[in-house]
Amino acid sequence: MSTGDTNRAPIRVLLADDEAMVRAGVRAILGSGGETEVVAEAGDGREAVELCRAHRPDVALLDIRMPRLDGLAAAEEIVRTVPGTAVAMLTTFSEGAHVTRALGGGATGFLLKSGDPYELIAGVRAVAAGAAFLSPKVARYVIDEGLGGGRLTREARARARVTALSPREREVLGLVGAGLSNPEIAARLHLVEGTVKAYVSAVLDRLGVRNRVQAAIVAYEAGLVEP
Repeated sequence: MSTGDTNRAPIRVLLADDEAMVRAGVRAILGSGGETEVVAEAGDGREAVELCRAHRPDVALLDIRMPRLDGLAAAEEIVRTVPGTAVAMLTTFSEGAHVTRALGGGATGFLLKSGDPYELIAGVRAVAAGAAFLSPKVARYVIDEGLGGGRLTREARARARVTALSPREREVLGLVGAGLSNPEIAARLHLVEGTVKAYVSAVLDRLGVRNRVQAAIVAYEAGLVEP
């Protein structure tokens, strides 16, 4: 959660959606908390990539269905060419089939236009801090549909995988699954950030996953997070 530090620089966001009204609504939500600043807006994917290169925002918030270059392709290009910018997708749940490609392409957040405004702010905050954030409906979709195999089998397998973790590592994994960043986990568990970083690294290694998004999915499947 935010500490309310007024000296902290705002999170710089690029917002890309081909509907001006949607951009206006999202911009208003992000501006309401005082933590974020929309530094550029794009109406298509190609423009989003170009503006990311020009402005180097902390977060690129991309719609999926856009002209010239869709959000999925734009996300992949931004991840490849603007490594300091985290990417989150903002879309409708009807496009859930694109979740796997988006996350596989390097996006670390997947948010719904129909979600709670707090969810949008929390998601941007999380990905800006290097954490992963999936809207609860998206997380459930990934678990139920996106990973293949029966749901009960996957859940049993996930529970078996987390038994290799120490109690503290399971606790850290649950907080990663909840979308908390390393500083937020450190504050929650009363640890120094370097210790949390070491725990997260150990958890990824023990689970055999590549990133926090994959770890978050295991956390959901194992029942460590309420979706």
